[in-house]
Amino acid sequence: MKTHVLAILISGLMFSGSVIKAQTSTAKMPVDTETKLITYKEVVTTTGTPADLFIRAIAWVNKQYKNAADGTKVRDPETGLIEIIHRFEITKVEKGTILLAGVVDYSLKLELKDGRYRYTISSFNLKSVSRQPIEQWMDKNSQTYTPDWDDYLKQLDDQTRKLIDGLKLAMQPPAVKKPDTW
Repeated sequence: MKTHVLAILISGLMFSGSVIKAQTSTAKMPVDTETKLITYKEVVTTTGTPADLFIRAIAWVNKQYKNAADGTKVRDPETGLIEIIHRFEITKVEKGTILLAGVVDYSLKLELKDGRYRYTISSFNLKSVSRQPIEQWMDKNSQTYTPDWDDYLKQLDDQTRKLIDGLKLAMQPPAVKKPDTW
């Protein structure tokens, strides 16, 4: 009898721990008010002409993506526009093993102007038999909702913010070298 009560108590604690984890891991996703899609968008001020910024952006693209020519759909130095379609993987843990949970496609648009640039990262879709918009993961009232979706959203947010941080670092003006005086 004591063993049975202890088992119920432990099960209850494990369940409450998983509920707490699911609630705390939910990322606050930036949703565009017009399109209702998850969209990361910002105008960043920096020094440089559109041509300078284009050179920095292309250098970052070539470093960031293994097959940059394939992922880059538009590279237009005259208009200062770069468009990229790429993907990243999301994972899940089952029985202590990290497994592939899916591949998420996204689009990245860079617009370059004098002294500033704007990035827009959007069109996140889960790659499967047909593309599925990931915004469904935010609907906790859905009949197909699973707590894994909270973790997937956090992974998406983490990977997107890491991408943005790398872009911002690469778009900074190069350090001024001091002349070697001796």
